[in-house]
Amino acid sequence: MTGKYKSFEAEFLKMHNAYRSQHGAPPLTVNRTLCRSAQVWAEHLLSIKTLKHSDGSYGENLFYTFSSGPKKLTGHEAVDSWYSEIKDYRFNRPGFTSGTGHFTQVIWKDTKELGVGLATDGAMTFVVGQYLPAGNISNAGYFEKNVLPPGSAVDTKPIPTRMSAFLFKIARPSVIS
Repeated sequence: MTGKYKSFEAEFLKMHNAYRSQHGAPPLTVNRTLCRSAQVWAEHLLSIKTLKHSDGSYGENLFYTFSSGPKKLTGHEAVDSWYSEIKDYRFNRPGFTSGTGHFTQVIWKDTKELGVGLATDGAMTFVVGQYLPAGNISNAGYFEKNVLPPGSAVDTKPIPTRMSAFLFKIARPSVIS
């Protein structure tokens, strides 16, 4: 993001990482390619004035707000909205539900990178968060491994890159949107 949206991006990332740390998930880093993709999609959503997921291979969260007058959106509103779905997530019965998918993507432990786009006309604002690797993978055991309850410790022992790539190819995860 450039200029006037730089502080939005910084706060957006900060809020993700604050929530993730509560669930034993490592911090995300900003991916510029994802930011460009998210920005293009946010501008598209503003042009069609509707929420619709893109067709990318990354995870994606969408947020929309409307105000009758100019409103300056900060980076925490969208993330707070997505994270608020925690109230409906059942850690004792992990898995995907349509009412908690934004929350689970925010804290998905295996996600490492984040991109954000913001488009506004002064009244309508669209925020797009895109994530790599994508979360909400429905394969057996993935939610148990990636959506940890609050108070979980961050695991600092990464899986070696070659092994990760090998496991990813074998598992062929399916992504739910």
